Formats: sequence, structure tokens, C-alpha cells
Amino acid sequence: MQTIEEIRSFKGKYPKQLWYLFLAEMWERFCFYGMRGVLTVFMVEKLAMSDEMANEKYGAIQAFVYAMTFVGGLFADKILGFRKSIFWGSFLMIIGSFTIAASPSELFYIGTSISIVGTGFFKPNISGVVGLLYNDGDNRRDAGFSLFYSGINIGAFLGGILCFGIGDVYGWHWAFILSGFAMMIGMLVFGLTRNSLGPLGFSPLMKEDKSNKKSVMTSELLVYIGSLISIPFILLLISNSDYTKAFMFIVGPAAVCFIIYEMMRSTRDEVKKLMAAMIFIVFSIFFWAFFEQSGGSLALFARNHMSDKLFGLNIDPNFVNNSSNSLFVILISPLVGLLWLWLSKRKAEPNTVVKFGLGFLFLGLAFYLLFYDKNFIQTITKPGMEIITSLGIFTLAYFVMTLGELCLSPIGLSIMTKLSPKRMFGIMMGMWFLASAYGQYFAGLLGADMAKTGMYEVKSESMSNELTSNYIWSDTSSVKIQYDHINLHVNTDEADSVGGDWIKANDAGSAYLQKNSNGDTISWVFANLTNDGNETLVLPSALKSRGDVRLAAQPVAEERFEAYTNGYKQLGIYAMVCGLVLIAISPLVRKLMGDVK
Repeated sequence: MQTIEEIRSFKGKYPKQLWYLFLAEMWERFCFYGMRGVLTVFMVEKLAMSDEMANEKYGAIQAFVYAMTFVGGLFADKILGFRKSIFWGSFLMIIGSFTIAASPSELFYIGTSISIVGTGFFKPNISGVVGLLYNDGDNRRDAGFSLFYSGINIGAFLGGILCFGIGDVYGWHWAFILSGFAMMIGMLVFGLTRNSLGPLGFSPLMKEDKSNKKSVMTSELLVYIGSLISIPFILLLISNSDYTKAFMFIVGPAAVCFIIYEMMRSTRDEVKKLMAAMIFIVFSIFFWAFFEQSGGSLALFARNHMSDKLFGLNIDPNFVNNSSNSLFVILISPLVGLLWLWLSKRKAEPNTVVKFGLGFLFLGLAFYLLFYDKNFIQTITKPGMEIITSLGIFTLAYFVMTLGELCLSPIGLSIMTKLSPKRMFGIMMGMWFLASAYGQYFAGLLGADMAKTGMYEVKSESMSNELTSNYIWSDTSSVKIQYDHINLHVNTDEADSVGGDWIKANDAGSAYLQKNSNGDTISWVFANLTNDGNETLVLPSALKSRGDVRLAAQPVAEERFEAYTNGYKQLGIYAMVCGLVLIAISPLVRKLMGDVK
């Protein structure tokens, strides 16, 4: 078994152990981003949630994923060690994926809760192991984290495309099956290569002579039992938005209090560095709140408003949404790394704080591009339901967004290990991911605010003419938003299962219908009605006599599209402001960082 000194005195740019961790993380990220890529669309189309509710649930689920990383990091530091935490997390993620696959509609929340706990034990601790491969002051650490970050994005790229593509075509349960198998591969890779880590990652409680082995096993068993007990608790939290809000208001302040307690036990130099780390953490909350629209509002924006043409090729817009960021990271992260080296040789490389600020500025520009996409509307397809705009501008926005991410995220992982005392590696990595949890939570709220298409209750009152009815609708959403026009949908179960092309029902284009292969009308839309709460309309007899008819109301495409693009413009402004503030305070933060570069 190699010693710590032998591992850290490796020749060349990367230690061999980093490649093993790269592969394990790649498959775990396949699992995570594969599930993330289908999450919002799955909730809207399979669980019949409104866009608003799906965004809120997405934010809550992602928030708890990252919140659990703080818990996982804490127990790894204090009891389990990194190795057993990684194995336990892998096992739970596998069980969670296959649980959802068994019955996506009925077991979605319980399977998701299991996966949340598993990710909490896996995610921060494999990053922590990467940090342990290097001596303090080793300037190869940033390069190592950049390579590790490439592994994350290869997995995210493959998972984002394959899980969504297979789920969309063959059924969403296959997406979760695929993510489960990917996690099994990741667990196997780590298991087969764990001995190369030498003494790294074992339980901090274990003495060299192993005289306390029994008490250590008892402590570890209690952690396993406690994490299982937490699953119903998380299930309750993600099922109820009010509980989610209460949890987020409690756990953050509690974590900050814990860090303050640790500061009281630290030297003056350590305290200053921890204060610098906390500034990075606070600003990262804002960054991820804006950036993580990709899994929420942008997933629905791509599904409903993007063309399927990119450089003359047909491509699913959600493939672009789920994978372009990862692909751009893989392609341009080496170039960004070379740029920093080139600037460093000329003593012109921006410091870490300024890089964070630049990340925000790029992010702001990306959201402005999404807003600017409103100038490239191509056509309207489906009756008043979808406005289609340029997938090319959407992709360009992701390219710019990725530049912002590369200024912040890989550096963020590295700077946490540089600024943290060794005894707090896992805790501070957990804090970094806890900040991501708050970012994810606020991302869901911001996305829900843009996606407030209203939750409308529709009733029908029959008139004397059996085909004429008075339709009444009212907005039942918690926060009302006024739309001027509405589409009234008269849908059937048959339309959900067989679909069909939409055609105009009259020359005026105010009504559209779908027919099945027998020529029967199976769905009808009264388009562009004034949103005054009621309308008297004539429904075809073919639909009036059916027993599976459902009524739904939705604001027209133009107004929903406008709500999204205006929302992205606001996010762009917020991101720009954050970037400028960070750049302005960079001298102060650099002082706190001391000798850390």
C-alpha cells in the first residue's frame, strides 16, 4: 500500500488515482444529470403538474440533493471517512433509481428521496478525496480539479442525452433504469480501484492499532440507520412546499452557526481564510440560482418554444438543453486553462475573486441572449400553444453561460480545499454544495415565477342547445398573474395516447382540432379567447357525447413566451450586478485569502 507521501509525490501533471476517481464520478454524474435532465418535463407530462409547480418541485428536489451533501460531508469527516461514504451513497442512488423505474407515477417521490440521501453521501466526498491527493501549495491542484470537472461533464453529457432520449421515446421509466445501471458502473469502478488510495479516506475514528474497531463499527452503523430514517422525512419535505420553505430557513442558519463555532476553535489566519470562503459561498448561491434555470424553466422553454433545427440538422431541443453545457465544458475547459496559464506568464491572470465576477458577467450576457431570442420567432405550431424560436441563439446562450461556469465552478471546488483547514475539508465542501442547495431552491422559485401560466379551474354549464355551453374558468394559483388571452382546451384520454396533427376547425383560425385514424375528433381548442373568466361556445357533437372529456385553460403562447423571455432579461441584469460587486470588493477578499492564490 502506498503512503500519503508516495501518492502526493507523483511525477507529471496528474496522479494515477485521479483517473480512477474521474471514471467513478463520470458514471455518478451520468446518473445524476440523466435524472435531472428528465425531471421537469417528466413532472409536467407524466405527473400532470403545471409548469409553475414543476419548477417549484424541481428546485426543492435539487435543493435537498445539495443540502444533504453538507450532512454527507460532515459524517464523512467525523465518522465514516470518504471511502465508506462513497460506497453508501452509490448504493442508495442505485436503489433510488430502480425504485422510480418500478412505478414512475406512484413511487417517484420515495425513489427520489432515496436518491437524495445517496447523492449527499457520494458527491462531496469524492471531491474531498481529490483534494487529499495533493500537498498544500501544489500548483497542480487546479489542473487536477479541472480534469475531474471534465469527468463530471462527460457523464452529464451522456446522461442528459441518453436518459432523455430513451425516456421520451420508450417511456420515462427507462430513463431511470439507465441511470441506475450507470451508477452501478460507477460504484464498481471505485470499488476495484480503492486500494490505490493507500491510507486516504478511512474513518477518522479508527486508531492505527485498530483497538477501537468495535466502537467505530457501532458509530458507522448508527450513521447508516440514521440516513435511512431520514428518507421519510425528506419525502415529507419534497412533497409539501411549505415544509420545504421551513427547512430552508432553518438549515442554512444552523450551518452558518456551526462554521462560526469552528472558527472559534481556529487560528486568526484560518478565520480570515474561512471568511473569504464564506464570501465565495454566498455569491455562489446567486450564481446557481441563475445558472440552474437549465434544469427547470429552460427545460420547459426548450420543450415548448424551440425549433428542432440546428445548423441544418434535426435535433431535439431538450438534447441541446441537457447536454450543450457539458459538451462546451469538455471542449473549451482546456482552452480556458491554457488562457489562464498564458496570462499568468505575463503576470496578467485575474485573481480568483475577479474570475468569479467574470463568471457572473458571462452569465448575465447569456440570459440577455435568451431574451434576445424573441427577435427570432419562426412560426407558430399547434393551435395557440407553441411559439417556435431559434435553437441556434439558444445554443449560443449556453456557450456563453458555460464560459461563466468555467470562471467559477472548477475554481470553486479547488478554492474550498485551499481555504479550509484539513480537519474541515469535508465540512467546507459540504458548505459549498449547501450553497448550491440554496441556489437550486431559489432557481426553482425564479423559474416558477416565470412559468406562472396559472392553474385554472374550468367548469361547463350546458345551455338549451345541447352543443352550446357556457365555460367558466378561474385562476387558482397561489400568486395571480394577469394574462389578457386564454386558450380553452377540450381534451380526451384518447388524444393523450394517440395524438394527431392539429388542423384549423374554421377559416377564422379561432378553433383547432385533432382527429384519430378513424376521422373522429378527439381534441379541440378554442384559441385566443379574452381572459375574462367565461365564454359561451359551441362544441362538436363528437366531443360532447364522449365520457372522457377534460377541460383546461392556458394563457396563449405569445404571453407565456413573453413571461419567460422577460424573466431571463431580469436574471441577466441581476447577474451583471453581482459580477460588478464582486470585482469591486476583490481587493478586500484577496487580503482575507492571505497566501492562497
